Amino acid sequence: MPFSRLPAPIVEALTERGYAAPTAVQAAVLQEEADGRDLIVSAQTGSGKTVAFGMAMAPQLFSEDGRMDRPAFPLSLVIAPTRELALQVARELQWLYGKAHARIVSCVGGMDAMRERRALAQGAHIVVGTPGRLRDHLERGALDLSALKVAVLDEADEMLDMGFREDLEQILDATPATRRTLLFSATMPKPIVALARRYQKDAFTISTLGAERGHGDISYQAVTVAPSDIENAVVNLLRFHEPDTAMLFCATREAVRHLHNNLVERGFAAVALSGEHSQSERNHALQALRDRRARVCVATDVAARGIDLPSLSLVIHVELPRDAEALQHRSGRTGRAGKKGTAVLVVPYPRRRRTEGLLRDARVSVEWTTPPTVAQIAEADRDRLLKTLAEPVELDDEDRALGERLLAEKGAEEIAAMLIRAHRAKLPAAEELIEGGPAAARAARPEGPRPGFEDTSWFRMNIGRRQNADPRWLLPLLCRRGHITKSEIGAIRISNEETAFEIPKVAAAKFMAAFKRTASADPEGELQILPMAGPPDGPPRGAPRGAPRGGANDGPPRGRFAARPTQGGPRGRR
Repeated sequence: MPFSRLPAPIVEALTERGYAAPTAVQAAVLQEEADGRDLIVSAQTGSGKTVAFGMAMAPQLFSEDGRMDRPAFPLSLVIAPTRELALQVARELQWLYGKAHARIVSCVGGMDAMRERRALAQGAHIVVGTPGRLRDHLERGALDLSALKVAVLDEADEMLDMGFREDLEQILDATPATRRTLLFSATMPKPIVALARRYQKDAFTISTLGAERGHGDISYQAVTVAPSDIENAVVNLLRFHEPDTAMLFCATREAVRHLHNNLVERGFAAVALSGEHSQSERNHALQALRDRRARVCVATDVAARGIDLPSLSLVIHVELPRDAEALQHRSGRTGRAGKKGTAVLVVPYPRRRRTEGLLRDARVSVEWTTPPTVAQIAEADRDRLLKTLAEPVELDDEDRALGERLLAEKGAEEIAAMLIRAHRAKLPAAEELIEGGPAAARAARPEGPRPGFEDTSWFRMNIGRRQNADPRWLLPLLCRRGHITKSEIGAIRISNEETAFEIPKVAAAKFMAAFKRTASADPEGELQILPMAGPPDGPPRGAPRGAPRGGANDGPPRGRFAARPTQGGPRGRR
């Protein structure tokens, strides 16, 4: 039997779980050369590594007669970078050690610390936690590691990237020198090598990574789009694939909030995960995904660490990952445990060259293509509908009675058409995209003034790039002081010392009168707006109206305008 070297309770749990053979990383930690030694294991996410280190530490937790005695202090410690990953690891170890009646305590930020301390006081075989919370319990005397036999560092590279080095060192320094240290990391940068050299002895190295860094069970696609079509491309990708669960990655919490709101408005069952959500909100979101009440999760990189959703089959990189490692970790949310998955990068035309370099660094083979069209989505919908209707279903008497009643009133073809229409009505609409590449995207931009701006008046204000001028907070300022709407503001041109903007001539007098009436909002008179004889010379030097201008200088004005809360908006948090 492939698991014959494991204690009987572990073998029984694996058999009940349907494990017929170990994965590559599980087989590697069970070989004789790894017995009782420190381990450095390089393995991808989704390769079965949680069960692997659960198997590897079993000999230190069971007595010679195959039992687990009630411990006074923890025998094994598993450290993970995020709450979600730590809780997932605890769930995996619960069933793996369930037949042995092991006591497993989780210690993670955002949970009740008092309850965790009470659980630790009652004794635990295995403690699973995040570095910050474990260090807190250690400093308060609630966590005693003097009897520890095995320490596991899961996703050690990510913990160092997140700044947990000092926490890890303090925790490991509190453990006996005789412990085993199992270090699991998808990559082996220099800080990981240094950590291993300090805390491990004669470590046995295991690598289950192939020559390709990308997951073998993940197919990669890169779709090229006009920058203005990114969100529409995401909608069409979701509609074309219709995955059981999809995860969409954005770079900032603001982008997560914006995309999530827009998807919900379009009819998608979506949840959001970012740093601004509480642990309770995150738990509700994840439970909605597991219950299939939601099918789309919009998340930032850190918020999605450690999330394991068995039904996740599609990952969309809405905003490009920062490097090859981020691409690997993001995409690794799918294609897990032998299942197939798809990872799609949405690539604006100007960023194709950068993306090609990113993919070379990641050694990922990718199919370059265009987003699904409305016609392709309609064809996929037809195929899915026919397949769904062809599946056998159990009908009760009430179903048959209602079917007979419908047939008595309408023809079979009409009933079938009504069924199809009802099915389609539940689906979000696909989007028409700009076709033909960058040239077509440029050609699709409207020439000349937009409707309502054929005859405009120009104004200038004494705020420019030196005061951190940005359309995102200038627009609300002009609307508030001038009693106009965003739709009444045309082009905005930002220079170093001032900003020019246009509004329709029919609204110009009303705007200036309102600006003077609201002068009390700026009692020192620092903000000045004056009419201009015509548009400023040269092309616009600021962002188009309403368009975000990412960068280090985003936010409200600085200097003499910084103290005026009516003249700015909140700084965007990354």
